[in-house]
Amino acid sequence: MQAPPGPDSMLVMARGIGQGRGVALFTVLGMTLGAGLVQLPLVAFGLSSLVRASPLAFNLLRWAGAAYIVWLGFRLLLSSSATVAVDDNEALQPLAAAREGMIANLSNPWPLMFMVAFLPQFVDPHRGFVTLQLVLLGATQKITGVLVLGTYALASGAIGAWIMRHPRARLWQQRLAGLFIIGLGVRMVIGGSTSR
Repeated sequence: MQAPPGPDSMLVMARGIGQGRGVALFTVLGMTLGAGLVQLPLVAFGLSSLVRASPLAFNLLRWAGAAYIVWLGFRLLLSSSATVAVDDNEALQPLAAAREGMIANLSNPWPLMFMVAFLPQFVDPHRGFVTLQLVLLGATQKITGVLVLGTYALASGAIGAWIMRHPRARLWQQRLAGLFIIGLGVRMVIGGSTSR
C-alpha cells in the first residue's frame, strides 16, 4: 500500500536525483520516523479525530502543506548555477533534510487520515490495550515507509550520481525537479492523494 507514488515519494525522488542519496535518505527519516513521533500519539490517543471531524481544519492543514511543498519547489527552481557545482552534492545538511521531510509529511493530512481510517481495522479490543495496539501498528506502518521510501531514495540517488558528473544536466534537472515539486503542491490543493 505504500509503494504507489505520492507526494512523499516524489519529494524523495526529486531530492535523490537533485541533491544525492544521503539527502534523500535523511528526508525519508524525517518523513517516517520524525513525523511518526508526532502522528503516532495523535492516532493512539484519538486527537486526530478532531481534524477529521472539521473539514476546515483538514483543508487548512492541506493548504499549509501544499504551500510548503511549493516553497521547496521554488527554492530548487530559482537556484542559480553557482549553487549547483559538481562538488556541492551535500548543500542541504542531513538534519535540515530530515526537518524538511518531517514538515512536508506532517503538513500533508493524508498520511494521518490514512492511519486513522486504516489502523483501527486491525485492532482487537479483546487482546489487550487498544492504545498499545495502535502504537505498534502505526510503528509498523512507519517502518515499512522507511523501507519503501528508502528504496526510492537509493534508486533516485543512483540517477543523481550520474547527473552530478554532468553540471549542465544537473542544473536543468534541478529546475525540472523544482517544477515537479511545485506541481505536487498544486495537486495537493486541487485534489489531494491518499498515497505516499
